[in-house]
Amino acid sequence: MGFIKTLVLYFSTLAVCFGIDLIWLGLMNSRFYKPQLAGLMSNKVNWLPAILFYTLFIIGLLLLVVLPAVDRGSWIRAMLLGGLFGMVAYATYDLSNLATIKNWPVVVTIVDIVWGTTLSATLASISYFIAKALS
Repeated sequence: MGFIKTLVLYFSTLAVCFGIDLIWLGLMNSRFYKPQLAGLMSNKVNWLPAILFYTLFIIGLLLLVVLPAVDRGSWIRAMLLGGLFGMVAYATYDLSNLATIKNWPVVVTIVDIVWGTTLSATLASISYFIAKALS
């Protein structure tokens, strides 16, 4: 895949990820996260770390999951490894918080890891089909 197509794949995947995650956060922020993390949440999003996370997350997902799955011609591989990638990424954050932040809710850890796994499996599958269309 050439440089321009790779950029198109990157920004397409980023847009899909951001869109899906915004829907999740929009639905779950006031219903779940705020009640669970009341004293820890900021009223404003600090966009620089958020942008850095999404940038690195998509780079990792594409390089470690999607492009190798495209080379093998297997969207199922993309979906399964995407789920694993998301589980590891979200577990790193949530289990570290559980280990180091006083009164970090176990339920947030569980929900976040399940969400990260689901988001990443879905995103890797969609990104796989975008990459195939670009090829």
